[in-house]
Amino acid sequence: MKNTSLFILACLLGFGLQMQAQTVTYETAPKKAKAAFDRAIDAVRLYQTPAAIGLLQEAIKAAPNFTDAYGQIGLCYVELKNYAAAVTAFEKLKELDSNGMRPVSVAYSRAMAGTGNFVGALQLINQYLANAKSKSPTAEKLKVNYEFAVNNHRQTVPFHPENLGDPVNSKDPEYFPSLTIDSKTLIFTRRVNGRNEDFYITHRENNTWSPAQNMGEPVNSSFNEGAQNISQDGTMLVFTGCEFPEGKGSCDLYYSEKTAQGWTEPKNFGAPINTRDWESQPCLSTDKQTLYFARETPDNGADIFVSNRLVNGQWSVPQRLGPNINTPGRETTPFIHADGQTLYFASNGHPGYGGLDIFYSRRQPDGSWGPATNLGYPINTIDEDASLVVEADGKTAYFASDRSDTRGALDIYRFELYPEARPLQTLYVKGFVYDTLTHARLATTIDVTDLQGGYSIATVKTNDNGDYLAPLPVGRDYAFHVNRKGYLFYSDNFSLKDHNPGVPFEKNIPLQPLAANASIVLHNIFFDSKEYTLKPASVLELNKLVNLLLDNPGVKIAIEGYTDNVGTDKDNQVLSENRAKSVVKYLTEKGIAASRLTAKGYGESNPIATNDTEEGRAANRRTVFKIISL
Repeated sequence: MKNTSLFILACLLGFGLQMQAQTVTYETAPKKAKAAFDRAIDAVRLYQTPAAIGLLQEAIKAAPNFTDAYGQIGLCYVELKNYAAAVTAFEKLKELDSNGMRPVSVAYSRAMAGTGNFVGALQLINQYLANAKSKSPTAEKLKVNYEFAVNNHRQTVPFHPENLGDPVNSKDPEYFPSLTIDSKTLIFTRRVNGRNEDFYITHRENNTWSPAQNMGEPVNSSFNEGAQNISQDGTMLVFTGCEFPEGKGSCDLYYSEKTAQGWTEPKNFGAPINTRDWESQPCLSTDKQTLYFARETPDNGADIFVSNRLVNGQWSVPQRLGPNINTPGRETTPFIHADGQTLYFASNGHPGYGGLDIFYSRRQPDGSWGPATNLGYPINTIDEDASLVVEADGKTAYFASDRSDTRGALDIYRFELYPEARPLQTLYVKGFVYDTLTHARLATTIDVTDLQGGYSIATVKTNDNGDYLAPLPVGRDYAFHVNRKGYLFYSDNFSLKDHNPGVPFEKNIPLQPLAANASIVLHNIFFDSKEYTLKPASVLELNKLVNLLLDNPGVKIAIEGYTDNVGTDKDNQVLSENRAKSVVKYLTEKGIAASRLTAKGYGESNPIATNDTEEGRAANRRTVFKIISL
């Protein structure tokens, strides 16, 4: 999962090992073995590590106890992250000449750690540091990693990665996977022929991915595009562009939007998102109103920043996330899950197993981010682990790795994320907004609010055709509000406490034009049974009504109260009147003139559903807002 610089190969002409009777060194090796070793060193200089391994194997075949060849082949295996093979080579070297291990001790410890033997790795690195004549920052950093691993190794987590296979992966590197909320579209970066980075797209049907296709122009170009994120509704692609002619720095953030005609020409986010610094690895919240990204700055390495879309469509000045996320080290690859509450990111500043580890943090009730939690071993390893994304169901995670079953380089894998590290299971509601009279589609904004917490889950903007998609973490109750000038606002609520997580909602939203006698049920006005005191969860809806009346000062309205048929006619009549009066009282306290308001109770009359079921009785217990005049 990592791409980190490894140790400089320890020796190009021999390790200087003390000769023993059964060993062969570079100086004493037969001509054939020495020639193969020399060609291997040339291959190492040219970064042709697999070829170097083949030549070193030839040298060992010609001289079975060739100590320099065993040491060098161990270093090559470490570079290729074949740690088991590296351990075997180093152990053979140790068997042949135990006194000559010091030049490869750091690499040997890394190989041990790579196979999960953190105890042995720590012992070896401690021995190396104890005898070191000068400081070794690399060895000291590894010691910190090994100590963390030893102290936390009992927390080994389930991890069974599965290669996505030939439709997605190729001989070229594939990385930075991103998914739409329905998990049917996957977009990733591929480095074609080791040079240009382009975006590829694949679609899933019946759990099978279609052959990945280059997204083509205008998204892809002759420049390098990478580190992309597809919005959850599939209509916006944000990505990193480096050395673009109009760029503000070495790497900037760009976006492209999907229209009926295809993807638009990419646009630079501009200031204040992009600066002279390095901006990369963007990720959008589900409602596309919040942008997370990594920025590399001179004062603090790389940190994760966040910016919010303003009412005028511009983006706010990015702010660093708090100290639970950012450290004096590097924080990269942020991914905000569809639940809006769980952030995954990579860091080498928090305690971990390797160069970069993957962490997650939960949003707190006050909006801040909680402590960073390491995802654990073997998801995190001695190498650099980053760029994790998780499906909306919270169970399936995707990442890039160059494991033993790759098609050639980095491939995209998926695995089942263990329960403690999962985000909230998230469904989505989709549909369109329309005019009740003309049936024309309407572009507008939909607010989704957590009824218990009283905080916004998402502010979703429809497209020009009125289509929308809104996320809903399961296990909660939600209020929906839709506002558009010239129309009554729309309100509804959903309960996902007992809903099947695999079944999304589809709901089309009707908006009534402002007109005399137009009325709507205020679905989010709540009272306790047989009471008429407004519950706190009603405030959000009431404030929407206040704003409507303030925006339309000539409108006069009636608030109508209704009950079910439980209880006496008289009691129900009084209760319905008092509930209507409670709403009017709230409106007047918020500055609405009493002359514009009428409260009337209708008791159990005019039912809109049967009173023979609880669901029907709940529908009949309602508060209605009706326009008297404009």
